Amino acid sequence: MQELIGTSNKVLEVDLTQQTFDVVTITDRDRKMYLGGKGLGLKLIYDRMPMDADPLGPDNILAVMPGVLMGTGAPCSGRFAAVAKSPQTGVMVSSSCGGPFGMALKTAGWDGILIKGTSEKPVWLLLDSKGVTFKDAADLWGKDTQETQALLAKEGQSLVIGPAGENGVSFANIASGERYLGRGGMGAVMGAKRLKAICAVGKAFKIVPKNKAAFDKIKKTATDYINRNPWTSDGQRKYGTLSIVNITRTTGILPVRNFQDGTSDNAYKLTGELIREKYNTSHHTCKPCTILCGKKGVFDGKEMPVPEYETVGLMGSNLEIYDPVIIARWNKVCGDMGMDTISAGGTLSWVMEATEKDLVKSNLKFGSPEGVDEALADIAYCRGFGAEMAGGSRRLSEKYGGTEFAMHVKGMELSAYDPRGSYGHGLSYAVANRGACHLSSTMMAMENFMCFLAPHTTLSKARWTKVFEDMWCCVNSLHTCLFTSYAYTTELLIPRMSSWISTLIGMQFFPQVLTMVVDFSVVYRKMWQAVTGISISKSEFLRAGERIHVLERYMNTRMGASVKTDTLPKRLLTESRKCDKKGRTVPLEEMRDQYYRLRGFTPEGKPSPELLKKLEIAA
Repeated sequence: MQELIGTSNKVLEVDLTQQTFDVVTITDRDRKMYLGGKGLGLKLIYDRMPMDADPLGPDNILAVMPGVLMGTGAPCSGRFAAVAKSPQTGVMVSSSCGGPFGMALKTAGWDGILIKGTSEKPVWLLLDSKGVTFKDAADLWGKDTQETQALLAKEGQSLVIGPAGENGVSFANIASGERYLGRGGMGAVMGAKRLKAICAVGKAFKIVPKNKAAFDKIKKTATDYINRNPWTSDGQRKYGTLSIVNITRTTGILPVRNFQDGTSDNAYKLTGELIREKYNTSHHTCKPCTILCGKKGVFDGKEMPVPEYETVGLMGSNLEIYDPVIIARWNKVCGDMGMDTISAGGTLSWVMEATEKDLVKSNLKFGSPEGVDEALADIAYCRGFGAEMAGGSRRLSEKYGGTEFAMHVKGMELSAYDPRGSYGHGLSYAVANRGACHLSSTMMAMENFMCFLAPHTTLSKARWTKVFEDMWCCVNSLHTCLFTSYAYTTELLIPRMSSWISTLIGMQFFPQVLTMVVDFSVVYRKMWQAVTGISISKSEFLRAGERIHVLERYMNTRMGASVKTDTLPKRLLTESRKCDKKGRTVPLEEMRDQYYRLRGFTPEGKPSPELLKKLEIAA
């Protein structure tokens, strides 16, 4: 095995139409400006793809990009990003995955792969250190994600689609192991290109940081932070992402009955504590991982992945289903078919409410599992009414009515947090580049989990939304797990030594001072610097995150995004939760206006020419 010092700076560019490939060389300048992962993927697509490309056409480009940390053994670094134009939203979408494909791609010597064009017939790609071989996928077409991976296991580690991707479901995902590039319909992009799978033969190279001594030092610090932080070492390690169910149900932000309410007396049945005790859970994680949040359990005598929090929220409480066995089964069905559970749950809940209101005819109803298995299969295979459900709640509501309770932003269904109990998160949903994204700036973590910001005020929410958007663009470009941020930011000396009340006062009233005094990016920045050998300051690192976010925003505005699409479902703006005696709704407009000013956007939501020039983004 050869040593690969730092990064290879080589990206494969594959043309499915011509069945050819080239090698793109990444410059140090682009590496420093866009870091890797999501950022570099966006830059490479921006330089190559027409902004009016049909998401399901040959001009759309799918970028799959492991970051600089992949293969180094850094904590929670077994993640890779994918970027494309979304068939669900019509704007850019990025997603993160912890499956084994990323490691194989990186240790084959590649810093990414760009896929354009459309194959005449179904194909799969075999990648090794020498390049790409095009393979006939006729015998794989029609098979589910797990069957496909099993058939390709002797070749290497695969990235595959299921029937949902083949049939163009707008929220089809892409599987690697039992991890998924979940949101935005990238599975449909692969399906439209008639690309069933990408299989990478790894282990040709051992990844070695350029400055190994510096890397080993910051790796130890990072590991120590994770192992002593209560969020990562206790809550998530023991109970996985379901550790937050108790928080969301008690703070009234758990979606119930298509976001008509924010809690339920039955929600305790979905808590990580109860599921760990009742279903014999064990670790089932991304590799390598230090936090160990992924779980598997025994449901009705079968070992299956424990549904993540988003799945439990959208396919559980939001449908008024509180049986973990049923939810685990639906989670497995969606995984095998290759569908995003968040959008599937959000679409089912719209249909249930629309059925109650006599807008559509179906046998789906809140509180009953009857018909859901059949509906999921019909969506994946686009059969009957399932073909319309495959377009998601926005398209359904535009055809049948009920737009006021279609719970989406930009066409992407909301994840499992009700922003009427978390105002900053409401802003985050509305302005997030890819749609209703809970990971764009994770404001609910500051407002409801750690309580460092008061949830029912607009004060400082625009500024912190911007701060975390920029930071998380850096994290998703390194690439590592966002959950590390609980430890890497709160275990720093000043936050660790500060009381909760002083942190609350600082974040709520003096955000500018706090961000100047505390370098929240220090662990991430030092890791990136040690691996690449490229010197980067705090301001340069965070400027890279801002540049990545603004480039994506600029691309989106050229695809139709504007102040009109930076909004929330009418229900959240005009109807209160049943559990809230004060009857609060999200005061979005004032936060959004302030956010635009802080960002340097025009009142229409577009990056100003001055901002693009400052960030060196070619217009």
